[in-house]
Amino acid sequence: MRPHDVVILLKIAAKKDHPWFLKDLSYELGISQSEISESLNRSMLAGLLASNKRKLMKSALLEFLQYGIRYVYPQKPGAMVRGLVTAHSANPLKDKINSPEVYVWPWVNGRDRGQSIEPLHKSTPEACTKDQYLHELLSLVDAIRIGKMREQNIAFEELRKRI
Repeated sequence: MRPHDVVILLKIAAKKDHPWFLKDLSYELGISQSEISESLNRSMLAGLLASNKRKLMKSALLEFLQYGIRYVYPQKPGAMVRGLVTAHSANPLKDKINSPEVYVWPWVNGRDRGQSIEPLHKSTPEACTKDQYLHELLSLVDAIRIGKMREQNIAFEELRKRI
């Protein structure tokens, strides 16, 4: 698995039951069609997608996000930068978790300033400006990646409601 595999799976989850094509995912995420195709193959082998590469294995994905994401793609807050808010600084957690820290994905077009969190893919901030639901899902994943146990539990419950 590669970090952008998680982004692609969450984009599929964000589409819910709407049909999707490789070219749509490629355009919306800023990831090449060949990378998306390879990612879908890896996700199928990992048991996160059904063998037809269309159906998301939701319980397996949730299990991976709850127990594995923070170990496979760990993250520590970095320098203060301009970017797009993530983790508990973004919806849906910003109203549930009070914290003086602001976390952002570094992005030249960002309006917020905070500690940098490396996104799972470099195109994540741009893709999230086009899809608020994807932004919420990826922000929840970041809260699991960097948060303390309380934040992780709150983020996971929100994630479970959405996937």
